[in-house]
Amino acid sequence: MSTEIRVGDIGTEFRVTITDDGVAVDLSSATSLVINFRKPDGTILSTSAYLYTDGLDGIIYYNTVDGDLDQSGQWKIQAVIETGGATYSSSVGTFKVSCNLV
Repeated sequence: MSTEIRVGDIGTEFRVTITDDGVAVDLSSATSLVINFRKPDGTILSTSAYLYTDGLDGIIYYNTVDGDLDQSGQWKIQAVIETGGATYSSSVGTFKVSCNLV
């Protein structure tokens, strides 16, 4: 993730690591990978995520597309995955999206 995120940015990469008791969850056979974003106005942007490597490291990612980062302010992020009949949710993180001059 870049150090400064701005409204309208495209291609900003968000990575989330799924752990269970501090150990990376093997996601190689996951059936669902989702990253949810809560916007400053409270609405949810739910995106399909992808394995960052082979899944053994528990890392998933999403790159923003046009229209995703449409509000300035404090955002929240959380991943939810399904694998082997279990559902795991990451911790909730926060990040700031800054406005542009025009």
